[in-house]
Amino acid sequence: MTKKQLAQNCIERLKAAYPVTECTLDYDDAWKLLVSVRLAAQCTDARVNVVVKDLFSKYPDVASLAAADEDAIEAIVRPCGLGRSKARDIKACMTVLHEEYGDKVPENFDELLKLPGVGRKSANLIMGDIFKKPAVVTDTHCIRLCNRIGLVDGVRDPKKVEMALWKLLPPEETNDFCHRLVDHGRAVCTARTTPRCEECCLKDVCGKNLK
Repeated sequence: MTKKQLAQNCIERLKAAYPVTECTLDYDDAWKLLVSVRLAAQCTDARVNVVVKDLFSKYPDVASLAAADEDAIEAIVRPCGLGRSKARDIKACMTVLHEEYGDKVPENFDELLKLPGVGRKSANLIMGDIFKKPAVVTDTHCIRLCNRIGLVDGVRDPKKVEMALWKLLPPEETNDFCHRLVDHGRAVCTARTTPRCEECCLKDVCGKNLK
């Protein structure tokens, strides 16, 4: 089986296992997702969803968050870890959105990458979930599962995994496929406990079991 055939097999099986899939960060506006995904670095989405309630209650729009005192932002987001750097990036990012984009999140991938604190993973998430464009979000679940399954071989660099998946996946499947890898990584193909291979919908095609 080629890697492209394996990818198609994974798409079909994961779609059957997780018919409804979506980002688990809570948001109702593009700028809020941009803030939340920055806070999610080395933090759970569940914790971020709790913390941003206070943050967005105090600063309900781009302009107010851009004008906020960095120390005040840090005091709220500290439970997410890396509070100083995250507060700095959030304020800087919102300032750019306010001053250069009229409080709107740009729809261009390269422009997103220029925003403070926004890397390829965040930019892809915005492109896929907000603007409904093809997007490959290579978070830790995606990287771990792609290596275990055999879609990539010993590749840990997020950009390299992303580039590999662009070659393997139909563009219209990219965004949901990455979300389903997160679903599967949390439910079955876990990181901190023994993977439940006997329950896995991919067990007969997974590279981990075929070695």
